[in-house]
Amino acid sequence: MAAPPDTELSPTLSLEVLPTDPLLLILSFLDYRDLVSCSYLNRRINQLSSHDPLWKRHCKKYWLISEEEKSQRNQGWRAIFISTYSDLGRYIHYYATLKKAWDDLEQYLGQWCPRMISSLKEGAREEDLDAVEAQICCKLPNDYRCSFRIHNGQKLVVPGLMGSMSLSNHYRSEDLLDIDTAAGGFQQRLGLKQCLPLTFCIHTGLSQYMALESVEGRNKYEIFYQCPDQMARNPSAIVMFITGTSYLEWFTSYVNKVVTGGYPIIRDQIFRYVHDKDCVATTEDITVSASTSFLPELSSVHPPHYFFTYRIRIEMSKDALPENACQLESRYWRITNAKGDVEEVQGPGVVGEFPVISPGKVYEYTSCTTFPTTSGYMEGYYTFHCLYNKERFFNVTIPRFHMVCPTFKVSTA
Repeated sequence: MAAPPDTELSPTLSLEVLPTDPLLLILSFLDYRDLVSCSYLNRRINQLSSHDPLWKRHCKKYWLISEEEKSQRNQGWRAIFISTYSDLGRYIHYYATLKKAWDDLEQYLGQWCPRMISSLKEGAREEDLDAVEAQICCKLPNDYRCSFRIHNGQKLVVPGLMGSMSLSNHYRSEDLLDIDTAAGGFQQRLGLKQCLPLTFCIHTGLSQYMALESVEGRNKYEIFYQCPDQMARNPSAIVMFITGTSYLEWFTSYVNKVVTGGYPIIRDQIFRYVHDKDCVATTEDITVSASTSFLPELSSVHPPHYFFTYRIRIEMSKDALPENACQLESRYWRITNAKGDVEEVQGPGVVGEFPVISPGKVYEYTSCTTFPTTSGYMEGYYTFHCLYNKERFFNVTIPRFHMVCPTFKVSTA
């Protein structure tokens, strides 16, 4: 058996003698905090941790800095990371997600709703947000602050960035409030204590609020629509329809729905109709699909009255024969609420019209319904007659589509 080596004759392994490339490779796997910590180990690691290419990944990951932007700023990656961190460091866990959401939204709006771009405001300054906190005596969540550093909401215009809804005698379009307007609407009254408005509709007065504290039955940073409890004598008794658990979740989920085509664009506006991809039915050459939306401003929990609007799309295949052109004669609906109660509705046309459908043509309309329960569904059929053979009538299936009220809470004020 060989004798153990003489430790006194063995060379001492030191960072100073290790080759540079493996050390740089190791450092490239570290996050920015660990990279900074390692720079305090010794002089050589300090020099290596300042190697500019090491900071490229962090600039792209946390601040979404592109090669083009780096060239415009005429700075190294490390200098860019440090200068950006000194300004936005408190938002490092939110900035990339929110900046990407804003960039995706702007790109989408530029293509489909260009006039909405001009309503967006430049980002707020850090001192502006600090001033609002001092004014309302409440801390703003960092994800909210971060978003408003990118864009300080929008001007009070129509259409609003946060979506529209239109019926024959009702119109809603929600603006994303800038920080000063939001602070002016900050609530301290019972029922909405310590709640900050995020959106506002100039037609209905409807807002979505964010709770800045856990009071009156709300969770901190929860976002909701409020409506009065119509059966309560106390005006502070309100019902809250929950739309988000945090600003980050609320805003990014909305943007994702918009940019993926989940909400239709109608007359340069984002309409908040939700379409279930399985909610499609084809009869012969005609396809019918439906999308739905809940309207909190027209709903009530006490008494139970849940208001929904739906949008129907009727389309004839462009490959259909010209002689298959037809006209809608009547409609039949079977409406079922969550208790299993059924109501049947039958009548001529749809919304007072008798649309003609021909190859490649689309007809869309909106209507509404109410339920005494928090959910329900509709299904039925349209009866058409052929234009070239008026003796021929046939039914076209309307797929079953469900309507569900959001989670709601009653204020404990």
